[in-house]
Amino acid sequence: MTLTRLLAGAALSALLATAAQAQTYTIGFSQVGSEGDWRPAFSRNMQEQAAAYGVDLKFADAQGKQEEQLRAVRAFIAQDVDAIIIAPVVVTGWEDVLQEAKDAEIPVFLVDRDVDVADKSLYATRISADFNLEGRLAGAWLAQESLRDCRIVEMQSTTGSAPAIERKGGFEAVIGQFPGMEIVQTQSGEFTTEGGKRVMEAFIKATNNLEGICAAFAHNDNMQLGAIQAMKEAGLNPGEDVLMVSVDYVPAIVTAMEAGDANASVELRSAVAEFIYPVVTGYLENPTELDKWIVIPSDLHVAN
Repeated sequence: MTLTRLLAGAALSALLATAAQAQTYTIGFSQVGSEGDWRPAFSRNMQEQAAAYGVDLKFADAQGKQEEQLRAVRAFIAQDVDAIIIAPVVVTGWEDVLQEAKDAEIPVFLVDRDVDVADKSLYATRISADFNLEGRLAGAWLAQESLRDCRIVEMQSTTGSAPAIERKGGFEAVIGQFPGMEIVQTQSGEFTTEGGKRVMEAFIKATNNLEGICAAFAHNDNMQLGAIQAMKEAGLNPGEDVLMVSVDYVPAIVTAMEAGDANASVELRSAVAEFIYPVVTGYLENPTELDKWIVIPSDLHVAN
C-alpha cells in the first residue's frame, strides 16, 4: 500500500470519526413503564435503534408513576442532556417540569401520549399515533359487524391517560351515531392481562354471564387477552358469543385472532424509533418550529 493511500485512508477514517461524533446526541427518555406486551417492545426498539441514529440514550422506566417521571426528567435536566423524550403516564401535572426544561434550553419531545398544558411552546412536538382514530376505527368496524345493534362492555386503559381519554372518545363518537349501540359496563384494566381478566370477571358476574352483550372493546390487547381467559373459564366462546375488538396488534392477539378467540385489533406500531429519532436529531441540528403533532399511522386488522 502506498503512502498516499495510507494518508488518504487515515484522512477518511478521521473524517468519518468526526462526522459520527458530530451526530452523537445525549437524549433522556422517560418511559411510562413496562406494562403489557406493546410497551416493552416500544422500549426495546428505542434502545436498540439509538446508536443507528447517533443517539446516546439515557433510559428511565417510571413504573407507571408520574412522580418517577418528574424525577427522571429533572435528573435529565441536571445532566444537561441535548433533548428529553417523554411518554407521559397521565396528561396533567406537567407545566412546572416542562418549564424547567425550557429554562434550561433543553427541547422536550412527547411520544406515544399527550399532555394537557396551556402553553404548547413548552414542548417541541408530539410524535404518536392518533388514539382517537384508533377508537373510531374500532367503533366503525364494530358498527358494521354488529349491524349497528350492540350492547358493549369496555375495558379502559389507565385513568387520566391520553389513550383512555382519546380511544374512548373516538369509539363513542362512532357508536353514538347509532341508537342501537351503547356501552353498558366500563372499567379500567390498567393495560394489563391480569387487569383485563379481573374486569371481565366482574362484567360476567354483573351481566349474568354476558347475557345480551354483543361485544367487548378493550383499549389494549393485553386486557383483551385477559378477558378471553375469563370468558373461557366461564364457559363462553370469545370471538363467537361476543365480538372482541381491541388496540395494539401484538403477536399474542394475532394468535388469538387466528384461533378465532378475537375478531379485530387496531395496530399501534411499537417499532417507532424510525419515526421519532429523525425528528429529534433533525431538530437538534436545525431547531426550526415543528408541527405540534406528527402522526404515526395506524391500521385495522380483522380475523379471516
